[in-house]
Amino acid sequence: MNSSILSGLNPPQLQAVTLLHQSALILAGAGSGKTRVLTTRIAYLISTGAVSPHSIMAVTFTNKAAKEMLTRLSAMLPINTRGLWIGTFHGLCNRMLRAHYREANLPQTFQILDSGDQLSAIKRLMKAMNVDDEKYPPREMQNFISGSKEQGLRANEVEAYDPYTRRKVEVFAEYDAQCQREGVVDFSELLLRCYELLSRNAALREHYQERFQHILVDEFQDTNKLQYQWLKLLAGKHSALFAVGDDDQSIYAFRGANVGNMQELTRDFHVEQVIKLEQNYRSHGNILDAANALISRNRNRLGKNLWTSENGGEPLRVYEAPTDVEEAGFIVSEIQQLKSEGVNLKEIALLYRSNAQSRVLEHALVSAGLSYRVYGGLRFFERQEIKHALAYLRLMENTDDDNALLRIINFPTRGIGARSIEQLQEAAKMNSTTLWDAAARVGGKVSAFVALIESLRSSTRELPLPEILDHVLEHSGLIAYYQNETGAKKREAEERLENLNELINAASLFVHENEDDSLTSFLAHASLEAGEHQAGEQDDALHLMTVHASKGLEFHTVFITGLEEGLFPHQNSQREDGGLDEERRLMYVAITRARRRLYLSFAQSRMLHGQVSYGIASSFLRELPDNLLHWITPRIAQRNTFASFGYSAPLSPSPTDGTTSHSTRPTRNDGQVAGYHASGRGERDSAGEGGRGASNSPWRSGQAVFHTKFGEGVIVNLEGSGADARVQVNFRKAGVKWLALEYAKLTAL
Repeated sequence: MNSSILSGLNPPQLQAVTLLHQSALILAGAGSGKTRVLTTRIAYLISTGAVSPHSIMAVTFTNKAAKEMLTRLSAMLPINTRGLWIGTFHGLCNRMLRAHYREANLPQTFQILDSGDQLSAIKRLMKAMNVDDEKYPPREMQNFISGSKEQGLRANEVEAYDPYTRRKVEVFAEYDAQCQREGVVDFSELLLRCYELLSRNAALREHYQERFQHILVDEFQDTNKLQYQWLKLLAGKHSALFAVGDDDQSIYAFRGANVGNMQELTRDFHVEQVIKLEQNYRSHGNILDAANALISRNRNRLGKNLWTSENGGEPLRVYEAPTDVEEAGFIVSEIQQLKSEGVNLKEIALLYRSNAQSRVLEHALVSAGLSYRVYGGLRFFERQEIKHALAYLRLMENTDDDNALLRIINFPTRGIGARSIEQLQEAAKMNSTTLWDAAARVGGKVSAFVALIESLRSSTRELPLPEILDHVLEHSGLIAYYQNETGAKKREAEERLENLNELINAASLFVHENEDDSLTSFLAHASLEAGEHQAGEQDDALHLMTVHASKGLEFHTVFITGLEEGLFPHQNSQREDGGLDEERRLMYVAITRARRRLYLSFAQSRMLHGQVSYGIASSFLRELPDNLLHWITPRIAQRNTFASFGYSAPLSPSPTDGTTSHSTRPTRNDGQVAGYHASGRGERDSAGEGGRGASNSPWRSGQAVFHTKFGEGVIVNLEGSGADARVQVNFRKAGVKWLALEYAKLTAL
């Protein structure tokens, strides 16, 4: 054996790599060198002659991980890695089915349907079966079929207690029959068909159980029910299953991942010892101590504590901003400072819980001329749902815009098929007109679409820009389309809805920042931001991404933004069993992406879902030890950090109610500030302790006042100054209210 293979391994890593022929669970913490352990384990088994290279199977979750493993192996061993069974679940199942296509009842040249192909096949089938695609949306049907297969269920095994579900099961059964006739399989079918093949064919199952003496699995915490069942079949009684994973980084429950598989593995394979890789080679001590303290609150953990031989490093920097716009401004200024200190932009990541949050950050980065790349996703104005919404606006503004018309004439679906669109294009070409002019001469559903656009133009003519957006999103059917998504696509649809609501916020900010706040000007702004230089792979550019997308990555500096209750942890976690634990694991993943510097930021007010919300700091901040945090004093002194959550105000209240749609201070129609009670960590504002107002304020505690809606009352508290000034009034009939003095028309008595 080449002794250099084992050099540099720490004791737990060495123990894992040199295990005898036995099943094992390697609990590998963030940055603990799990890929190295997996690869070195394979190299060790081969170089010692313990097994043939063809007796090893390694399963990864991404093609990128599989390629990295093969590259490392090639560097460690003088062998041809081409024939090794190293790949993703889908890739390995495809390989097995290709080798045994007859036994699997497939043609030798069977084709694989991607998600788009699968949806097209389902639409074609539903049309042939006369299935109402409004009652049974094709995408919902696709999710139903794929979800069932990932649970290991065929159509005849799905429980259907009502006529609606029975009809879906009928489509499922006919879809499978259609795929069989056409010799095609979808992604979920690859795994299910392979599992069924091994289940019913004892000779084949025993052949692979004999062959693969060692099965190694990466990211085991992300396996779903069917993937684990497939692994159990392959491993049999004599194969050693070497599973590497981290239950603290299980963040894909929404995709069907079952963190409980790790507990089941220890029982099913009689794992005597769980080897813990706890030495972290990525982060400074303070970052790891914060991550450990946070995750220790989760229940049902296998348990481990990350540590490092490095020093503690810097404390975590916490920033409380008055608004999400000012949060973004602070982040930009810190990035500029880091850049001046020699930190490359590509070594900095901005993380957020929801895709919609990127819009404010992107706007600030574009304005500052900082190059960035959206990792694992699209820039805000390039996202599909945003382009759909903008296409409605473009067509309303300019009916000659053929591209805009083609994008939305049948989205959301309104029964205008491909043939109708072809005829429309032919008519426009023949008469040398735009598609709109041709559409105006056609009857039926095309005519209804023309009427819809005309109606949108007419009804929004006198509205301010944010309200135009709001009206169009509602009456175009875009909001309803995404709200009606169910099943596996529901989560994606919720993100798209958040982005559409964020588009309204973008319009509101645009009005606030620009003298020309016309629709034409806004559309030009959107196009320019979308067309800004997109950083290439080789460019020095910031990384923007959701926390989910950040898993497996690391950076010198990380900003975790939007740390507010309801945002992170997400409000949905309150409704789901184990939801808060999953959110905490997500926060753990976010923290452990940072090597040297970590910023945690949140905003007192944020525009979300088309409304200004006056929020509070995330409970996760409370769970971090005080001695690890450095609270940065912002440009204006801050008040409460951990307070009771308040009220969301309408985005664009009527100008007659004493409020303004451009204010960054959330207010209600009566001028009342969203409920917010000062107490806890962080500095008080200029009101100081005890609620004393600014010395030049005309208002004072104990003063009798009158409000047109609430009637007579007495001021009991004051805080803030200027545009931020507000008073707490005890009204005789309405009770205690906080009022923003800028908007509440109070009269002294």
